[in-house]
Amino acid sequence: MRCTVCGSTVKPLVTDLPFKVSETTVVILKSLPVWQCDNCSEYVLDDAAMSRVEDILRRVNAAAELEIIRFAA
Repeated sequence: MRCTVCGSTVKPLVTDLPFKVSETTVVILKSLPVWQCDNCSEYVLDDAAMSRVEDILRRVNAAAELEIIRFAA
């Protein structure tokens, strides 16, 4: 797979990523599988992972300022 930004190779990686779900709420997803570029560090999620991320973020407590959730594959 190639990076859409720079054209370099992307490789699978497991990382932690923050998502801002409202003006006051940030969710950190731990152990999230992504494809990351060797050159520019751009990352993408495959369709299955993105679908799970969307489901998780829909269920977040919007009253919380910060929530940390382990992404279970």
